[in-house]
Amino acid sequence: MATVSSTMGIMRSLVSSSLLALAVASSTPSTSSVCLPSVSGRSEYESLCEGVKCSIIENANIEIEEMRREVIDEKKCIPTFGIRSDRICNQAISDFASNAPSANDPISTSEYDRKLDELESAIDAPLQVLYLRQLGFIREKALQRYRAAQKTSEASDYEAMLLADSQFVHEAEEATREGDDWDFSAERTHLQSVMNSLASSSKKLNDVQIKSGQQQNTAMQYLQQQQQMIQQLQMQLYGQTSPWNVGVAYRIPDTNINFSGTYQSGRANVQLSCVPDEYAPLLGPNGFTNGVGPGNLGLSLNLSV
Repeated sequence: MATVSSTMGIMRSLVSSSLLALAVASSTPSTSSVCLPSVSGRSEYESLCEGVKCSIIENANIEIEEMRREVIDEKKCIPTFGIRSDRICNQAISDFASNAPSANDPISTSEYDRKLDELESAIDAPLQVLYLRQLGFIREKALQRYRAAQKTSEASDYEAMLLADSQFVHEAEEATREGDDWDFSAERTHLQSVMNSLASSSKKLNDVQIKSGQQQNTAMQYLQQQQQMIQQLQMQLYGQTSPWNVGVAYRIPDTNINFSGTYQSGRANVQLSCVPDEYAPLLGPNGFTNGVGPGNLGLSLNLSV
């Protein structure tokens, strides 16, 4: 009886296992009804996109390196920097769209978009570094124009600032990519701040010069007033002064005796001196006095009005 019971239990377990296997098979969908890529399939698609991306970046870096040499090494401003940057990025995106494998499911589409974003970021990053350096050159050029305009009297500080700012905006817009996050507002604000500081310093210097000129005018007016007061005192003491200033000098021939007289501001002065004639040997045997008017008289006249 024990043997029969054991045999019956084994048979029941076999039947239960068969029924469980049939139930699992009936509840699992067939692979032909759902097209989900396997893990190995997704990795292969990612590898293909990565290869295309690296190849495009390598080709784009050739032109980016040429632009870097012009901007960094030669310190030159590229007039068409924005247009060239747009062309490089757009060409890279177009090449990726042409060479990357097509995405047939949501997972592949997501991977495609991610690789495309990585491609654009990898090309945009070095170009944006050169863009910032280019903005620095443009800002320095605008400052030089402003300083040169300050030295001329044709334009005021305000007009010079407007001219430098408009030229900076024009060149910065040419260097900026269209439809991207490139922005030159910070550099423009810095430029305006520097120009305002220079204008303030120039205004202070002009104020100092004006005050110095006013002080000199005040000093001159004070001296003129003092001179007028002295003249008034002289008129009170000596009467009306004459505008004539007369000076007379006479040397007795063959002597060192010299007579001189002056008449200045209404006052006469007579002077007798004994001064040797050091130039007599140079004037010849007759001397210079024999050639002057009657009485060997010399006359000096100084008229002030």
